[in-house]
Amino acid sequence: MRNKYALGGIMLYVVSTVFVSYLSFRQIINVPTWNALFWIILLFASINGVAKSFIGENRGRLLYLYTLVSPQAVIMSKIIYNSLLLLLISGLCLFVYSLFIGNLVQDMPLFLLTLLLGSFGFSSLLTMVSAIASKTSNNFTLMAILSFPIMMPLLMVLLKLSKNAIDGLENWDLNYLLVLMFINVIIIALSYLLFRYLWRD
Repeated sequence: MRNKYALGGIMLYVVSTVFVSYLSFRQIINVPTWNALFWIILLFASINGVAKSFIGENRGRLLYLYTLVSPQAVIMSKIIYNSLLLLLISGLCLFVYSLFIGNLVQDMPLFLLTLLLGSFGFSSLLTMVSAIASKTSNNFTLMAILSFPIMMPLLMVLLKLSKNAIDGLENWDLNYLLVLMFINVIIIALSYLLFRYLWRD
């Protein structure tokens, strides 16, 4: 909340990107394109939103947190805050996307659940990558290099689940939901266990 301009910039990025996509297509797009375009916009908005978790913090504030609380409390609080931020961005993205390009989703509860788990996965993964990248001089470049390969399994599952939601299949594919939840649990567990070694530096 100290940097309200950053939040406004992310929201402007989402709205402008969706509007440019609308101007580019201008007609009803097919399901795979709708699905891929939505997650591409959300992915880049997430990176812009979470990138400053640790990169934007000055050294004095980090030292103050180091003397005040445990490293586990720091990483979990950052993940929770970024999850709430990405849920806000996801909701805005879906609203603006539906307004300009149209809403093809037939199974909205499954799509919203996928969006919830995806936002949580993005936030936990990008928060940890931001913490690693903040220890280097060229942190934004390193964050982009580190985050994209690691996010591929998460994105593949999200694309499959959201495609099922768009198609409106009668039965939910519980295997993909379990895989998505399992990925989130692994990321959070690794962040919780390994962040303290990174925090000492």
